[in-house]
Amino acid sequence: MAAIAFALGSSLLWGLSDYLGGFKSRTFAVPVVLAGMYLSSLLVMLAFVGARGEAAPPTQYVLAGLGAGLVGILALGAFYTALSIGTMSIVAPISATGVALPVIVGLIGGERPGALRSAGLALAVVGIVLASREAPGGPIGPREQRLSIGLAILAGLGFGSYFVLAEIGSEGDVAWTLLLSRVMGFPIVLLIALLALRRGGAVRPGWGAAAALGGIGLLDLGANAFYNHASTIGELSSVSVASSLYPVVTVMLAALLLGERVQGVQRAGVGVALAGVLMIAAGA
Repeated sequence: MAAIAFALGSSLLWGLSDYLGGFKSRTFAVPVVLAGMYLSSLLVMLAFVGARGEAAPPTQYVLAGLGAGLVGILALGAFYTALSIGTMSIVAPISATGVALPVIVGLIGGERPGALRSAGLALAVVGIVLASREAPGGPIGPREQRLSIGLAILAGLGFGSYFVLAEIGSEGDVAWTLLLSRVMGFPIVLLIALLALRRGGAVRPGWGAAAALGGIGLLDLGANAFYNHASTIGELSSVSVASSLYPVVTVMLAALLLGERVQGVQRAGVGVALAGVLMIAAGA
């Protein structure tokens, strides 16, 4: 039960950080947003791991942590770009269906999903198809809608890969996995952000905006810490699906604060996708 509680906590923090990060990505370039987020979390983890003074875990756990950082930063980049150009209440549920990947890994490892979780996986796929239908006359054009949905699917695959690799790395050490993921991701996104700023096409954040980005990064770090810890005390499939309920928070915030409205078949698709994720969690 403790593992599920930590996983649900990660969903809450991810949902909040995703909304804030996606909103900021409509003002600043995605690499700039991610660089600000990763800088704050990297500094915090460097200080924590340094103060703790424990040596790095064995090589296989280090590699898993670095791999988690690579797929994590690529997934976040795709996700925030999708949030910045698309409808949050469509993008977020689609990205959550990447939870199917750790479920499949669990199956290969001998876990059995049961009827409820299997039905949830099927519903999630149906939800993607319905949510991907274009809505004529919507707030964004069909091209942007298709692009945002494609990026959301890529982000989902990346998030699913992160769930698997972070669980492996955290078996060696949770804090080191968090640090290594930032060590891998930060130089990549910093280089891209600097190139974007140098070309003059990206808005340079002031001190206030930079501090806000750092705060969002700490929310994301907290979510990762909750998930990584939960994965060490619970089953991968159960923890990963509970951690994938973050779209509920993102969709609610987008509706309340941005006034987003999803109409017709897309609204049904979002509901079906969320129902599928909930059924996967309930059957775990």
